[in-house]
Amino acid sequence: MKLLIVEDDTALSKSIADYLIIEGHLCEIAENLKQALFKTADNTYDCIILDIGLPDGSGFEVIRELKANRLTSGVLILSARNSLNDKLHGLNIGADDYLTKPFHLAELSARINSIYRRHNLEGQNEISFNEIRVNTEGKQAWVNNILLNLTRKEYELLVFFIINAKRIITKESIVEHLWGDEVILTDSFDFVYTHVKNLRKKIMTVGGKNYIKSIYGFGYKFSDD
Repeated sequence: MKLLIVEDDTALSKSIADYLIIEGHLCEIAENLKQALFKTADNTYDCIILDIGLPDGSGFEVIRELKANRLTSGVLILSARNSLNDKLHGLNIGADDYLTKPFHLAELSARINSIYRRHNLEGQNEISFNEIRVNTEGKQAWVNNILLNLTRKEYELLVFFIINAKRIITKESIVEHLWGDEVILTDSFDFVYTHVKNLRKKIMTVGGKNYIKSIYGFGYKFSDD
C-alpha cells in the first residue's frame, strides 16, 4: 500500500512510518496542512493517516479537498481529542475510521488494512482473477493452487494489476504506486519492465495465462480479453 502520514509530531510520524515500512508499505510524511494538500494534489494514496490538529489548520480540510476532487483515498483520522463531535464530524465528511491517541501501532495497521479491503477488495482478504488467487493478509499468491515464489514488489505489482484489471496502467503510475516520489523522476523505467517480465514468467511457468499485455506507448493492461 502507498500511505501518507499527516502528523506534525516528528517522533510519532517516524515511529508510524518505521512500523508500516517493516510491514511492507510505502510511506510518505507531511508535517502540516500545506504539505498534505500539496502531496494529495499530486499523488494517489491507498490510505491517508491524518492528524486533525495540525499547526497551520485543521486536517478536516484534507478530507474536504479529497472529496471535492473525487479522490478515493481511504482516510484514518488520528486525534488526541477524545471528542464525540470531532469523531462524528470526521466520519460525516468522508473519513473511513477514527483512532484516538495514544494507540498501539498494531491496531493502527489493522485499521489501515481494513480500510484498504473495504475500498479495493469489497471487504475480503482474498482476491482472484481466473486461475490466480491472492491472499492479502498473508501476502501470498497462487496460480492453479500452486504457491508462487514472488518478491515483495512482484506481489505488490500483481495486486495492483488485479485491482486495476482491464484498465490501461502507465509505467509512471506503477512507479508512483510501488516506489514513490523518489523514483518517479528517473529517466528510465527499465526496472518496471524487469519486474513485469519476471512476474509474467512466474505466472506462466505454473500454467497460468499471459494476462499482462504491453500497450505500446502507454504501459500495461491486465486482461483476459
